[in-house]
Amino acid sequence: MGLFGIGRDKEPEAAEALDESGVTARTANALVGRLMDVGIDGLGPLDSVTEIVDEALADKSGQREKAIDKIVRSHIKMGAAGGFATGFGGLFTMAVSLPANIVGFYVIATRMVGSIAHIRGYELGKPEVRAAIMLTLVGGDSQDLLAKAGITGGGRLAQVAMQRLPKTAVMMINKGVGFKLATQLGTKTVSRFTRAIPVAGGLVGAGLDGYLLNKIADFAREEFPARALTESSV
Repeated sequence: MGLFGIGRDKEPEAAEALDESGVTARTANALVGRLMDVGIDGLGPLDSVTEIVDEALADKSGQREKAIDKIVRSHIKMGAAGGFATGFGGLFTMAVSLPANIVGFYVIATRMVGSIAHIRGYELGKPEVRAAIMLTLVGGDSQDLLAKAGITGGGRLAQVAMQRLPKTAVMMINKGVGFKLATQLGTKTVSRFTRAIPVAGGLVGAGLDGYLLNKIADFAREEFPARALTESSV
C-alpha cells in the first residue's frame, strides 16, 4: 500500500469530475462512505470500533495506552495476513485480488485509527472526527487536502476533529481522501510486479502491508493526543 498524492492542479468539485487517473467524484465518495460504514461502524462479521475498544479496554483493565498497543498489534497482524493471502496466488489471481486487498487494507487501517481516536477521547459520531480519521490514511497529503477545503493553519488533525466545520468543508475533505485512495485501485506498479511472483509476492505483500499499517498507527498516535474524558467519551 502507500501514502500517495494526485495532481494538485485539478479540483474534485464537479459531481462527476475526474482526477488525472480517471477516478470520479462518485467513486471517491462511495469509497470513503464504505470505509466509514465498515471500518468504523462495523458490518457483518466485523465488529464496530466501539466493540473493539470495549474488548481491548476490558482485556487491559482499563489501561488506555495498553489497549491501543493491543489494537495496533492485532490490526498489523490482520493486515499482514491479508497481504499474504492476496499476494500468494501470484499472477493468476493478481487481477482479482489486488483491488480487494487495497480496500481491505484501508478498512483495517480505518478500524485501527478509529480505535486510537476513540480511546483518546474523540467522539466517532462527529463528522469532523470521521473526516480527521480519513485524513490520517493519506499521511502528509492531509494538509494539502485541508488547504483545498479552505482550512488553514496546519497543526494536528485533532484540531480538525475538535472544530465545528461547515458541511461543505467536511464533504470536500472526504471527497479528496476518496480520490487519493481510489487512485490506488488502478496503480501499485512496484507491488504489482512483486505480487506476480507466487509465494515471494505473498511475503512482500505481508511485509509491506504490516509496515505501512505500523506507520499509519504511529501517525494516528501523534495526531490524536489524549483528551480529557467527558460523559460522552469512552
